[in-house]
Amino acid sequence: MKMIKISMLALALGLMSFSAIAPVKSLVSETAISETTASTIVWKAETIDVGQIPQGTPKAIVYEFKNTGKTAVVITNVQGSCGCTATDYTKEPIQPGKSAKVTATYNAANKGAFTKTVTVTTSAETTPKILTLKGTVI
Repeated sequence: MKMIKISMLALALGLMSFSAIAPVKSLVSETAISETTASTIVWKAETIDVGQIPQGTPKAIVYEFKNTGKTAVVITNVQGSCGCTATDYTKEPIQPGKSAKVTATYNAANKGAFTKTVTVTTSAETTPKILTLKGTVI
């Protein structure tokens, strides 16, 4: 019983410590934040439905994007959500106004509906972009 009271007291004190913190005002203007976090990559499509594909036949899905920023963009990493999805991508810097692509090749080994993701990390964005491919293996 004593242990429960101590736990409740610790929980109450912990919760009060969170509410006692005053918000800190940022010295950076909101327009500066929106300019730095605005994406300079515009994807043609972030989700691609390939429809029905035959079992045992790998399917390549191409995601295209354009660099709409003022500096070159480098794709630093591309990762499929599982071992059944191989990836390839443009390795050289993508200059402003130019386009590039990320290719995901899905190994259609098992019958049925599927949804897979490809995570793309670039020098232009702090948060990786999640691309989706889906369809049905027949």
